[in-house]
Amino acid sequence: MLNKPKCFSSRPLPSAAREILDKRFDVEYWDMPGHPRGEFLRRMGDKEALLCMVTDKVNDELLAAAPKLRFVGTVSVGYDNIDLPACTKRRIVATNTPGVLDETTADLAWALLMAVSRRIVEGDKWVRSGTWPGWDSDQLLGGDVWGKTLGVIGFGRIGRAVARRSLGFKMRVIYNNRNRLAPELEGESNAQFVDMDTLLRESDFISIHVPMSAETRHLISKDSFEKMKPSAYLINTARGAVIDEAALVEALKSERIAGAAIDVYENEPKVNPGLFPLKNVVITPHIGSASIDTRTKMALLAAENAVAYFDGRRPPNALNADQLGL
Repeated sequence: MLNKPKCFSSRPLPSAAREILDKRFDVEYWDMPGHPRGEFLRRMGDKEALLCMVTDKVNDELLAAAPKLRFVGTVSVGYDNIDLPACTKRRIVATNTPGVLDETTADLAWALLMAVSRRIVEGDKWVRSGTWPGWDSDQLLGGDVWGKTLGVIGFGRIGRAVARRSLGFKMRVIYNNRNRLAPELEGESNAQFVDMDTLLRESDFISIHVPMSAETRHLISKDSFEKMKPSAYLINTARGAVIDEAALVEALKSERIAGAAIDVYENEPKVNPGLFPLKNVVITPHIGSASIDTRTKMALLAAENAVAYFDGRRPPNALNADQLGL
């Protein structure tokens, strides 16, 4: 194809996605260590399409640097990195990659839940240190999971996937969501809709799955921790700013809650240094969807969205298609 549209990918992509993109576009892939913003903006000058990651801010600054841009695809389900009204104003279609990462992210939420409650990371470090003296009856006593109450904040696809996994542990499931779901969806995990205060008070484990927005920023705050059980554990695989990180540090230091397991951070990639010395928190580097299969599916979906748009079709996962009349 002559005069292929110019596309920029802000990160390397799996070969299966590159094959799709390279047939339809003249693609430039990021090829430098680190990700300096100035260089990113410079490379956008002549691009008509952008495939980006959730850490790439698609805002007025970037859009001003990319006057030819017509398409933005974030390789993530969350799209708080994209200024959607600004894109729509410039008639730039934006897409995301929902659905394909639900089960993988739910798996990680459960891995974190088990790790923090059973003190897996502490145990691993102890054994590796060579100082473990051998078994004793009071070593690394943690919290049971079986038969406990799981509270899910945000009962979308990922939240429901987390709840379904609780059936194997005979857990009671309660959830809070903007709207109550249909009985058949609640029935998948025998979930009960409750208000936020009830969820905070009654849950032994709280798993967060809300999108980032002005309404959800610091949804979990000092006041929230004061309502939680001292034996409760908090798990976050959604967005870091949903939790007031300073309040979390204080709740953990004072043992106001038993522990937390966090995959996302308020000022990512910066992490509140108060978390580092704490033994009752497990911290991972934003790996919710980080399996080979899932990251490949995400990249393929992003590539297919881009191809659809430039072939004159409505992208399957367009976020502003109706506003643009697609």
